[in-house]
Amino acid sequence: MSKETEPVIRPFADWLREQSTGSTHEELGEALHDLIAKVQDTGKKGSLTLTITVGTLKNDAAVLVVEDRIKLKLPEHDRKASLFYPDKHGNLTRRDPRQLEFESLREVPAPEGVDLETGEIREVAE
Repeated sequence: MSKETEPVIRPFADWLREQSTGSTHEELGEALHDLIAKVQDTGKKGSLTLTITVGTLKNDAAVLVVEDRIKLKLPEHDRKASLFYPDKHGNLTRRDPRQLEFESLREVPAPEGVDLETGEIREVAE
């Protein structure tokens, strides 16, 4: 193919700056910035996707309609799970309904000379 017959392809970035009067280009820049910050915050992967749809105008095939869609998938922090037990009515409870309860148990006070914060035994005067 000679140089005269080779098509001149416009750089993609030039078109992107014009799409939706520049708002697509601006939105992509902001979305990428948000994505980078969230990836650094969570240590997880995320993604930014630009979808371009090209069609013709209904009555004029020489006119192209170009639409874009930006999809941002930000990573999230892991959420902690909690353990519950179902009771006989199907409600969630923290107490295992199968566990026996000891109603006669009581807290025993620390003996004299024990530091309550550290558990350390100090000398006791006799």
